[in-house]
Amino acid sequence: MKKNDLLVLGVIILLFLPFFLFTPVFMVYRDFNAGHGYVMSFVKFAILATFGECLGLRIRTGNYLKPGFGLIPRALVWGFLGIVIKTGFVIFGEGAPVMLKSFGVVFPTANPADILRLPGFTMLKLLSAFSVSVTLNLLFAPVFMAFHRITDMHILHTSGTIKGFFTPVKVGQYVRDADWSTFWNFVLKRTIPLFWIPAHTLNFMLPEGYRILVAALYSVVLGILLSLAALKEKK
Repeated sequence: MKKNDLLVLGVIILLFLPFFLFTPVFMVYRDFNAGHGYVMSFVKFAILATFGECLGLRIRTGNYLKPGFGLIPRALVWGFLGIVIKTGFVIFGEGAPVMLKSFGVVFPTANPADILRLPGFTMLKLLSAFSVSVTLNLLFAPVFMAFHRITDMHILHTSGTIKGFFTPVKVGQYVRDADWSTFWNFVLKRTIPLFWIPAHTLNFMLPEGYRILVAALYSVVLGILLSLAALKEKK
């Protein structure tokens, strides 16, 4: 473990330890999270998902940052995507159970989505969480991932600078230059059914206040797995 690894580990401990040691700190976080869900979605993804990319870079290259990586632009993109993900969670989290009801599934609550807010485990809750995850990942995720790929290309094309990030995005050029074969054969065909659908099924079984945080942590985990896979392919 290098000096930089120890430094990063120390920062992580300093950031998160107060939430576990001091109940008032956790209560402030919980209350603010409940009242400002979209703001917190921006913050969680800007910090955690960007850290996941830095961690992936560390695995691949031995460094957490490199020239042209674009730490701030990536954090801004992830923050915006956090808001988009929160929006998707609301739309599909409420709509998918209603879809099941339209198919004849009987719910014990007036609002079918309330089944996901009840404590404990039931097969109906699992079915509802699975329906949310499937519709979310098949109807929402491909467009989300394509947008993210284009923003990544824009950051690299503008050398990771903040000034360059706010220049016009050459969508047409990026669409022509992108490796859509890998996007289809790996990102869509493998990560969605093998990772994202099972992961978000589990996520929607959790209490509502934890879902965005867990989704951001999933981004960290996936970044690590993809980086390890890339290293394995090189070898």
